[in-house]
Amino acid sequence: VMTATEILAEAAIALGHDVKKTEVAGMAQRGGVVSSHLRFGPRVLSPQINPGAADVLLGFEAAEAMRWRHMLRASGLVLMNTGRLVPPVVELGLYDYPDDPVAAMRATGTRVYSFDASSIAQQLGDIRLGNTVMLGAISDHLSFPAEVLERCVLQRFAHKRAELIELNRLAFAAGRAAAEQAAQSATAAGAA
Repeated sequence: VMTATEILAEAAIALGHDVKKTEVAGMAQRGGVVSSHLRFGPRVLSPQINPGAADVLLGFEAAEAMRWRHMLRASGLVLMNTGRLVPPVVELGLYDYPDDPVAAMRATGTRVYSFDASSIAQQLGDIRLGNTVMLGAISDHLSFPAEVLERCVLQRFAHKRAELIELNRLAFAAGRAAAEQAAQSATAAGAA
């Protein structure tokens, strides 16, 4: 999540936006919650997003996306990875994992585009590609061209093996396709 936020910030900066971000890592190295706020525009005074003000919620895990739904504006969009990774708050009994997180989120009137980014990453050979899949998914829902974000993703791997660059290119494209397919499915179902 933090690397994804950094890459999104780099893309916005590359286009001349003022960018502010804040992150809460908690027990991230032990599977704990990680949340990030990213704001960009002509002039941004604070990194903190007020409840009900976020345009897009990028949910790397479904239960966590539900927990942060209150941050989204009424017209906002949730891009949700349906791959299950049970967060510690559920394991500790502090939060019940919903039977159908997508339906539960949509029942609140929230526009949700859901897809299994974890499975896509595994099909590409590395679960860590899930971040790139999610970045590809959000890329067509930002106020700047998807190619700018893709370029920033690939620059992260410029000093690595060519194979990693290509895998991330494929993951980004797969994320874009998954989000587009999810949008079409949601529209057909009357949920968009």
